[in-house]
Amino acid sequence: MPATAPFPDPLRAEWEEARPRDFAARFARRTQGAGRKPVKMPRRWTLGVTALAAIALPAFAAPGEWNRFQIADAVKQDAAVAPMPFEQAGSSFPGSAFYYLEAAQPVQQVGEGIHSDADDPAAGPTLGNGPVARPLYADNPGVDRTRALQCMTAAIYYEAASESDAGQRAVAQVVLNRVAHPAFPDTVCGVVYQGSERSTGCQFSFTCDGSLARRPVALFWNRAETIARQALAGHVYATVGLATHYHTVQVHPYWAPSLHYLGTIGEHRFYSFNGPAGNPGSFHFAYFGGEPAARPHARTRLAEPDPGLDPVTLQRAFARPDLPTPAATPTAASLVAQSTPNYTRDLRDRGGDAVYRARNLPEAHGIKPEFANTGRWIAQPGS
Repeated sequence: MPATAPFPDPLRAEWEEARPRDFAARFARRTQGAGRKPVKMPRRWTLGVTALAAIALPAFAAPGEWNRFQIADAVKQDAAVAPMPFEQAGSSFPGSAFYYLEAAQPVQQVGEGIHSDADDPAAGPTLGNGPVARPLYADNPGVDRTRALQCMTAAIYYEAASESDAGQRAVAQVVLNRVAHPAFPDTVCGVVYQGSERSTGCQFSFTCDGSLARRPVALFWNRAETIARQALAGHVYATVGLATHYHTVQVHPYWAPSLHYLGTIGEHRFYSFNGPAGNPGSFHFAYFGGEPAARPHARTRLAEPDPGLDPVTLQRAFARPDLPTPAATPTAASLVAQSTPNYTRDLRDRGGDAVYRARNLPEAHGIKPEFANTGRWIAQPGS
């Protein structure tokens, strides 16, 4: 039988290993490092490399010698750094930084350019070279001292809160001069709230123009209280002398030409009496206490100013003692007359107010003796 090629056995092909030269395959080339876990550098090394790069790049780009690491002399400086205007005391306010940075010209500070006669060395010890007040010690313990301090502080605050210390001391001295003058009350609260029961004619305008309705600012109130304590402790502001009147520079009252003008401090012009009313002998710098309540008086229906408080009338009365001084307060008869209603002609013909008076009432029985005169006048008004 002739030799033939063996028949391929499929089972044998599975277990027979082919020769290496007969094996061929193609594999895709992988990128180096692919499939491996990435190497992470510590955070401090990352930050260090970043900072080094940030410093090195400008160093290589800077022309010439690069001395960025040279430490300057902290003691010796070429020029002093001046603070900005909004960093200086007295020049700061909300939004001041933006204001000063945008401003091309320096801003005038508060108080600059205002001249006061009290700062003039040629003016002498007082504005008018006149007599000086003596100390007045309003230091009675208890209620008197508390009320006097309250009233003096209110006068300084509402009259001169925006003034300098000189302007506030001047107002306090005017109050003390009035306490010492016989034409005015002999208490601090009596002087401050004199005439406050009227809608016009009060001696200090803040007591009757509604200013007391404003809540005081604590900072300025404490400043005024400090001046008030010093004044009540005997401090004398000799610059205004024996001044008893003043007014702001924006007004010109009718009595100004008749009184003796002393000078101007801040926004106020100060005056003293002429003649005997302004003599030092007319002032008695003694304090006896008896302070009334530190509040305005109850309002009345009287609208006309009190003639007894007119500066010209007071000055004339001291010059002529024989002339009667106008009554400072109205009598009870005048108050009753002003309270009488204005009846019609028919009612006046029938008797007016007498028609409405209770007369011929039936007698009551069983009334205790202590209540028998209830409703009757103790004394006839005006008698």
